[in-house]
Formats: sequence, structure tokens, C-alpha cells
Amino acid sequence: MLKVGLTGGIGAGKSAAAQRLVARGAVLIDADRLAREVVAAGTDGHAAVVEAFGPAVLGPDGELDRPALGARVFGDEAARRRLESIIHPRVRARTAELTAAAAPDAIVVNDVPLLVETGLAASYHLVVVVDADRATRVRRLVETRGMSAEQAEARIAAQAEDAVRRDAADVVLSNDGGLDELDTRVERLWQDRLRPYEKNLRLGRHAPADDVLRVVPPDPTWPRQAQRVIDRIRHALAPQLGGDADVAHIGSTAVPGLPAKDLLDLMLAVPTLAEADRLAGALEAAGLPRRAGDWYDNARGRPGRTWPKRLHGSADPGRPVNLHVRVTGSPGWRFALLMRDHLRAVPEARDAYAEAKRQWMAQHRDVEGYAEAKEPWFDAEAAAADAWAQASGWQPPRS
Repeated sequence: MLKVGLTGGIGAGKSAAAQRLVARGAVLIDADRLAREVVAAGTDGHAAVVEAFGPAVLGPDGELDRPALGARVFGDEAARRRLESIIHPRVRARTAELTAAAAPDAIVVNDVPLLVETGLAASYHLVVVVDADRATRVRRLVETRGMSAEQAEARIAAQAEDAVRRDAADVVLSNDGGLDELDTRVERLWQDRLRPYEKNLRLGRHAPADDVLRVVPPDPTWPRQAQRVIDRIRHALAPQLGGDADVAHIGSTAVPGLPAKDLLDLMLAVPTLAEADRLAGALEAAGLPRRAGDWYDNARGRPGRTWPKRLHGSADPGRPVNLHVRVTGSPGWRFALLMRDHLRAVPEARDAYAEAKRQWMAQHRDVEGYAEAKEPWFDAEAAAADAWAQASGWQPPRS
């Protein structure tokens, strides 16, 4: 199943987007609703809250008096953390139960207001943020929730900054217009990304790529996009590696100012290829299935003509990724890190590569021809980068 994290600032329209996803077949798990359910009268969560904060937080009906409880923890960091320690683990456990109960082909949307604040982004295949400008959000809160403008501003200010929330987003759904516009954007997201992503994930295949060559200008968001995928990989491999997965952003998209195909190259370093095979299932479940076939690195003059590796691709049609799984210390592992760092450190080398790319694009319109044309340049780059490494004292970094 595909797990989607949905969030957005208060007044942005997250609930409206959730309703439209449900109408298209999504399974919705509402964190706010669960937070109420796990401390309802008669639950162990309710008993824990009363034990921690006393009977003064109870209403006449025996349920929690939420305004009283809110007043008790407002401005008291220790009290707030005590309350969260009661609620959050129970919400996570209930979320896991509901997710496990969903159909294998489900698209499960987790509506989590504090998804970013609680560091949950890496646990989802995709994070969708519903966004609207501040003035629109204030107006909505005044008109629909009866707040004063000052109260609305205070509620917005108490949450994560918009820029921080957008930074965690794989998809930003703009909701500054009317609901019809939002519905159109949700439909496009559902048809173009969520449904094919779920199918690719279920079938254990990477999203198909066409053979048309497209080299685009440098995108300053590539490093942040790569980091989101890296965070997911580390989260997925944490049960096996304890959160210590050595994953790096490599290739052209890792070099600021360099044009590239809009394809993120990442590298997972492992002690052996047997370890790579052991981790393959977890990577597939995280949306990075193994690509079939035998894959090798050119040793670039190092001992051995070729070195085997594993290659995984992204099941997400909206974010192409190649994940190279290489043995630590192998020539391919070393060259990937060395070339990246050399091009970052020497602008002349980066600019020469950019010019060579423009020439290869003029000569080749297909990906295969373009890749073959680059091979002599890689041999020359390997020699130049080795010379730079010796002069600078470069050593392979560990992520």
C-alpha cells in the first residue's frame, strides 16, 4: 500500500483536501480524531491523563475537559511533554493498526496536523502539504471558526513556519483559490502520481522512464529533494542498520550550478553485496525496488576492469531516482564521491563538464547515445580528480 502524509497549517484547507482524496478512494486516518479517541472515557489513555493531571481536567460527563486540560499545559513545557508522552504513542499504535487493516492496494492518507513538527515525514512514501497565503488563512479562520484576527494570527504563529512545512513537502497543493481549483489539483495528484505510485509499489517495479534526453538547468532544490529520499531510506533501513545507513547524494544533481537530467543519483554504501541483497526488500517497501539485471561500475584504471553493484529505481513517477548500492571502498564508490567533490571544489572543471553536456545534447537526442558519448570524458575526469585528490589531501567522506 501507499502511505501518504498529509499536513498543512491551520486554515490552509487540509481537511478539504482530505475529503477530496477520500472521495476518490483513499483510506483516511485522522490523527486529530485518534488523539481524541485514545483518551476517551474508559480508555487507559484517559486514566493516564487523569493520573498525570488530576481530576480537575475532567468534565461533568467524565470525559476530559479539553479547555481545562489545554489551560493546564499551556506555557508549561514539561506538562505539555507529559501529555504528549501519553497521547502520541497511543496514536501511533492505533495508526499502525488501521494501516495494517487497509487493503494491500490501498492509498492510505494520514492527516497529521503536526507531521513536520513531530518529525514524521520520513515514515511516509510521500508528503503532501496543503498551502495558502497567510492573509487567506486568517480570513478563513475568522469566517469559519469565529476567531478574531488576532486569535487567528496567534494560532498560525504557534505552528511550524510555512517555509519549514514546504521544505518537507514532496507535493505542495496550493489552496489560495476556491474549492473547485483545489479539487482539480487533487484530481491531478490522484491520477498522475498517487495511483501509479501505488501500483508500481504493489508490483515491485520502478516507474517507467522514456528514452528522450532532457537535460535541464540546475535546480537549487535538488539537494533538498535528495535529502528527503535519503531520510526515507535511513528510516526504512533503521530496523536492520539502526539508523546508521551510509547514503550520499551523488551525480550531477549534487553539484550546484551544473545542468543535469532531472534524476537524483543516490548511493548506499554496504560492506558486501550480500548485505545489499539482504536490504533489498526494505528498500522496495520504501518505494525503491531493485532494477533487474546485472550492473557494473567501470573501474576507471583501478584494479579490476569492472565492479558489480546493485541498482534500485523509484516507484514514484513524480521523482525519478537511481539508488546505486556499492561496496564501501570499491572503485565505483570512490569515484562517485571523488567526482562529486572535485566538481564542487573546482568551478573550471564543473563548467567544462557543463559545456561538454551541451555538445553531447546537440549530437544525441537519446539517453543511451548521450551516456556512451560521456565515457571518454569520465576517463579524463577520473585522472583529473585523482590529481586533485592527491594535491588537496581529499579522502572519501562518510555521510
